[in-house]
Amino acid sequence: MEEEGDDCRAGAESSGDEYTSDDEGTEGYRRGGYHAVRIGDTFKQGAYVVQAKLGWGHFSTVWLAWDTVHLRSVALKVQKSAQHYTEAAMDEITILRQIADGDPDDSKCVVKLLDHFKHSGPNGHHICMVFEFLGDNLLTLIKYTDYRGVPLRMVREICRHVLVGLDYLHRQLSIIHTDLKPENILLLSTIDPSRDPRRSGAPLVLPTKPESSKTSTSASSSASSGAAAIASANGDLTKNQKKKIRRKAKRAAAAANAESTPPLDDTELRDSKDDPGIAGKDDAGGDDLGPGKERGGLGRRRGSRGTRRKLLLEADLRCKLVDFGNACWTYKQFTSDIQTRQYRCPEVLLGSKYSISADMWSFACICFELATGDVLFDPHSGDNFDRDEVTRDIFIASVIEINQTSFHDCNEASENCLKWAFLLNVCNSWEVLALFWKLGTSTV
Repeated sequence: MEEEGDDCRAGAESSGDEYTSDDEGTEGYRRGGYHAVRIGDTFKQGAYVVQAKLGWGHFSTVWLAWDTVHLRSVALKVQKSAQHYTEAAMDEITILRQIADGDPDDSKCVVKLLDHFKHSGPNGHHICMVFEFLGDNLLTLIKYTDYRGVPLRMVREICRHVLVGLDYLHRQLSIIHTDLKPENILLLSTIDPSRDPRRSGAPLVLPTKPESSKTSTSASSSASSGAAAIASANGDLTKNQKKKIRRKAKRAAAAANAESTPPLDDTELRDSKDDPGIAGKDDAGGDDLGPGKERGGLGRRRGSRGTRRKLLLEADLRCKLVDFGNACWTYKQFTSDIQTRQYRCPEVLLGSKYSISADMWSFACICFELATGDVLFDPHSGDNFDRDEVTRDIFIASVIEINQTSFHDCNEASENCLKWAFLLNVCNSWEVLALFWKLGTSTV
């Protein structure tokens, strides 16, 4: 999870490529900054026990935690404590609660906020959000193909879920995500089942120490009574309580492992050897073959290409939209500086007003990236220009090329034209088509 810029709304927990390290460094751990979290730490009077680090962003760190009340794995997001970060977190919670209230059946392909509360530490008061634990993001899925592209049948299945989520946000709630990209779309489970803490059988990490001076003030009523029942007065757990939690965790893990897994289609596995959308036939070599780096501490090695190919074809492609730290409403927007550069829509590049079409543009770019393994627009800064200028120039040059070339006359020598033709064909989005019309192109 990466951030770009220091604007209190425009970068919330993702986007950008200024940050390239695998951790957030130590500079942010100061008054008003990150809360220092360690494995085994507890939150909300023992209700959540930290198990592993999942990632970080400019606004927060995210941790895998065990919910001792509901006996499940959750994602715990701990926001920086400065006032503007707190305000941004409260805006995000407002949007997330609206999303959850309108989706009681959990059928809209959008992440669920389970709980939120305030946690006090040496660096201040931190807003914490608890989410359902999900699996790998779509960038990780792309990496499993060695950046050669996901088979189109799989792309279509993923896009169906993404469009369900976008339709719910746009049409029913008037919410604009504003930072749609592969990292912000998560599969419901990990591609490699051995990396899923719900199925791996890994032992549960128990609390290592009491919360002592740290206090948690609930911002919601859920789980508070159950947490009090398992926590002692000083916030620690007794030896018997730890044993009880360990036994329950083992039973929960065993139940998860017993769930059926879709079998591999042998025909698809055989055909994948000749499918250009799957990694090549050479099974040797590592997987660090592309520009992106996966964040978090759950491991990166994925085995040989043959293993990755098999895991890819068996992957559960159901997915959800996540990270609403930058989200807004069509009628209430926080900033004009939205979207990661590679997925930034023309109206934002040109400084114009934006609406739900901004998300549809990003969606179309994601379709292209899934199918090809390449980023549609990948600007780089230079000595005399920045990446925003390059992005605008690439976009304008591409539009000019399309204007000068009939859509049906695109050929292999016209790379930009092919990219745009592919984008339109895969997305088949009226919003994207309308956007081209507004820009005065002659191709739609």
